[in-house]
Amino acid sequence: MKTDRKERIRQAKASRNAHKPRRLPSQADSPATEGPRTPFYPGMDIPVLLETPRFLILGKPAGLAVHPGPSTQDSVETRLLPHPRGGPWLAHRLDTDTSGCLLVARRKTALIEAQAAFQDRQVRKLYWAVVVGTLPQDSGEIDAPLLRKSGPSGWRMVVDAKGDEARTRWRVLGRGKGLCWVELELLTGRTHQARIHCAALGTPILGDRVYGAAAGPSLPGLHLLARSLELNLPSDTLAAEASPPNFMAETLQRMGCEGATQS
Repeated sequence: MKTDRKERIRQAKASRNAHKPRRLPSQADSPATEGPRTPFYPGMDIPVLLETPRFLILGKPAGLAVHPGPSTQDSVETRLLPHPRGGPWLAHRLDTDTSGCLLVARRKTALIEAQAAFQDRQVRKLYWAVVVGTLPQDSGEIDAPLLRKSGPSGWRMVVDAKGDEARTRWRVLGRGKGLCWVELELLTGRTHQARIHCAALGTPILGDRVYGAAAGPSLPGLHLLARSLELNLPSDTLAAEASPPNFMAETLQRMGCEGATQS
């Protein structure tokens, strides 16, 4: 009798299970797929020239600040999505009006490693600039220490023997119409170094409102590009190149400089 009762219970359970909806193998076993991930808030993307798990090299647009300030909240820093464990962090900086390669560390250990490379001058930084005037030679090096000075209208960098060591190697890539297209290798990393060294050579950068021509409504954008960045780190070898902004590329084309827009 007990055997018959157990058998009836077993048959009833089997009948109920037979009518339960089954999950398809793809529903039960396949993990949910994620869409493409971006390091930026929606609609605030910046061109990414190189991406690794630990670093980004961005193509910063001219006119975008790297940090937020009193006059603007839009910046590279505020466009980056925060990571739950902290960061990302800017490993160095560019002037607001300078475009080109900007290094971002995605991990704190990566930031420390990159900062040590900059401190030890293990980073190769090449810039492109269009300068006003004519350089008498095709290449050279300027060694002019820089000092920050403040005044009623603000601060600026000046060449001063009491300042910090600042050296820039330069070479002419093209000439035309009272302008020169030059490559600048910053052997040190002082604030406004490329801009003030070009001015000290007697050829300020086109569009420089601080160290060049007087400001005016027709003054073009700053023709200074952080063209390439190379780092040989213990954990990574990083290298990237940026193309000039449109206004700079158009100036180079009018000068007859071929290949100026190629990356």
